[in-house]
Amino acid sequence: MTLKVGDRVPEFSAVDATGKLFESQSHIGKKVVIIYFYPKDDTPQCTAQACGFRDHFSEFQNLDIEIIGISADDESSHQKFIQKYNLPFVLLSDPDNAIRNLFGVPSRLFGLLAGRVTYLVDKDGIIQEIFDNWIGKKHVARMLDKMIK
Repeated sequence: MTLKVGDRVPEFSAVDATGKLFESQSHIGKKVVIIYFYPKDDTPQCTAQACGFRDHFSEFQNLDIEIIGISADDESSHQKFIQKYNLPFVLLSDPDNAIRNLFGVPSRLFGLLAGRVTYLVDKDGIIQEIFDNWIGKKHVARMLDKMIK
């Protein structure tokens, strides 16, 4: 199944960088949320994307938007990534790709690389925008553009 614009985000849970259980229903449907799937911590495009969201974090905060990053990396990797780049938002671990598969995020390079897709979800939990692009910083610009309009 691949989620589309207009679909409701399904419930999911995952462990965050601190080992705490994150349950989507505590966040989705309560405020606007940006959920972005990325391949791997501390790689060039993933770092550019994460740092882009970090650099514009106050703008998203002023619009009451929560940012959630998801990759297959474990808690320890996420902790190091957050500390190294001072990331102020939640990173979730999806080691078995269950959440990635729930959203229908495609893979790249004949299935060898996890895809990079960002979802803009409204206060009702409905997907308003899906952006699939390999260039990390383009995701930040696209979400800013959608929120400023």
